[in-house]
Amino acid sequence: MLQTTWTRLLGLRVPIQLAALPFHGVPDLALAVADAGGLAMIGLPLHPPDAVTHVLDAMSSRTMGVFGVNFLMPFLDRDCLRIAAARARVIEFFYGEPDRALIDLAHTGGALAAWQVGSLAEGVAAADAGCDFVVAQGVEAGGHVRGRIGLLTLLGQLLDNVRCPVVAAGGIGSARQLAAVLAAGAGGARMGTRFLAAREANVHPRYLEQILAANAEDTVLTEVFSAGWPNAPHRVLRRSVEAAAALGSGTVGTMPTPQGPFEIPCFGVVSPTRETTGNVEAMALYAGESVAAIERVEPAAAIIRDLVAGAEALLTAAHAEVHSA
Repeated sequence: MLQTTWTRLLGLRVPIQLAALPFHGVPDLALAVADAGGLAMIGLPLHPPDAVTHVLDAMSSRTMGVFGVNFLMPFLDRDCLRIAAARARVIEFFYGEPDRALIDLAHTGGALAAWQVGSLAEGVAAADAGCDFVVAQGVEAGGHVRGRIGLLTLLGQLLDNVRCPVVAAGGIGSARQLAAVLAAGAGGARMGTRFLAAREANVHPRYLEQILAANAEDTVLTEVFSAGWPNAPHRVLRRSVEAAAALGSGTVGTMPTPQGPFEIPCFGVVSPTRETTGNVEAMALYAGESVAAIERVEPAAAIIRDLVAGAEALLTAAHAEVHSA
């Protein structure tokens, strides 16, 4: 097994963290990753406190694995944070400057605290503010991107300057990429795009078709899908940008929500789930450069098994080669 300081801190069997995937990372996906030994994150932005309580209590009753809750700083609800900290093993913050008061709230509830960062300065600030680990996000990542430089450069900077474990994120989707960041010193790898093709993920079939057909160069870092979250760069499939630009304005589709149907504006941040209707190709089709590693749809447990087995074999072979040289 690939054990690191980070996996031992959290009691994980594998050095893999599922990204929160707010639209697609439903409890079924998170539970599958937790049961397979990874850290399963779930995002619940704009959920009222009672809904957060219901989701997390239901998850606790269904797994003995480790899960956490991701909070996007522009949409943070402190009441929801307090509820989550009392029920989840990890509270993770993203897209804002590290805040010691929030980290203390997570710790007070009994959770570990993490911050996903995109720079050395932000990572050092997160560690100094009391985070138990930080997530280094490279510019290769899909979805909303804090990073401005490549993952390996940022990972190296953080490993040299913080004492807490560092998890690598951005462009990781294969066993070789997992092995590479572990060999570089990462405590684990945070993956989102790779799990869009998990059988348990709530992804629209047409979105999934494009994911399966895409390569790294088919993604683009942009601020186009900004309705609802302005000035926040994100990586999406290039074809979705072109399709949205061809429409220019109006409504592109509808997504059902507990509060009723939600009309998705052109250039909106909402990404299509199975139940979404409308012009799916013109919606925000988030994808990182790791999309190139996705070849088929399979259960999350199978994805993790193949990633870990492959990384173990590669690291064992590399170790043997070094010692025989």
